[in-house]
Amino acid sequence: MTTIHDIVLIYFEDQPFTFARIEDIAADIKKDWFHVKLLLLQLPLETVTWILKDVYINGEEFTMGGKRMRFEKVVAPEDVTNTASKEKKDDPSGEKSGGATVVSLSDRKPKT
Repeated sequence: MTTIHDIVLIYFEDQPFTFARIEDIAADIKKDWFHVKLLLLQLPLETVTWILKDVYINGEEFTMGGKRMRFEKVVAPEDVTNTASKEKKDDPSGEKSGGATVVSLSDRKPKT
């Protein structure tokens, strides 16, 4: 379920259009409709309020001005660094279990 402070990807005519953070969801005077305040994550930042049903907020397709739109909730990928450090702690031998290597960018910089 998508709610306040979630990040959504807004699709316009089946194409990814922009990201937005849901700032507020307030009930409309019409039953089952809501005022959804969005912070559009683009330059310049802009806030808009759309009046939508809860099913639209949760990803069902809707139209605006005859154009197809939909939200897709963005879920952050699992933090790989925390997973790797957890695996290292779980390994009783103390040896690294992964093949990851840290590469210093300053070592790769051309020397002048």
